Amino acid sequence: MATSWSVSGEYMEACSCDFLCPCIPKNATTPATFDYCKVALAFEIRDGSYGSTPMSGVRFVLVAQSKAIMSEGDWIGGLIIDSGCSDEQVAAVAAITGEEGNGPMAMFAPLITDFRGVERAGVKFVKDGGNVSVVVDGMVDQSIVGVESHTSPGDFVCIDNAGHPVNKRLNFATAVKNMINCFGIEWEDKEQRTNGHFAPFDWQGEAA
Repeated sequence: MATSWSVSGEYMEACSCDFLCPCIPKNATTPATFDYCKVALAFEIRDGSYGSTPMSGVRFVLVAQSKAIMSEGDWIGGLIIDSGCSDEQVAAVAAITGEEGNGPMAMFAPLITDFRGVERAGVKFVKDGGNVSVVVDGMVDQSIVGVESHTSPGDFVCIDNAGHPVNKRLNFATAVKNMINCFGIEWEDKEQRTNGHFAPFDWQGEAA
């Protein structure tokens, strides 16, 4: 029997590409800065449910490494889910971020050929305007700062109609802290030059 679900909240990501990441403007068909892209996408669900399971307050991080051209697939991937989540919430996140959930994130699933599992750890997600950060002790430590708009005070420079599963409208940001060390994926930038994005998300689906 199918399970209906809907979740909404806030997301951020930072990757190994120099700002501005070449993937987004060309729909992931142009090479990354290096021979790979190493990226963490962090989420905080603020409202929603998966069937009868409440999902408000659930935090998780999807970590991935791709080849230079992301759309070619052959990714490594792994999922970190906050240790405060129930077993039912963990199963729901796994479904929502995979093919089973039949939601926006399902587009990533065929690209990940080496999925290295799910880790449960404390996930701290903080958003204050255009300053967004995620910390998972020893595994992920990222902070991004949005690029402020000079024509629309209080807003940020963004790209619209992007082919991104989280949201078609993404705010631009630079990473002031960018460390990944999990699932065999290692990355650290100390020069504050790498790319970031943030946006709200609002997803629905019907899991098989």
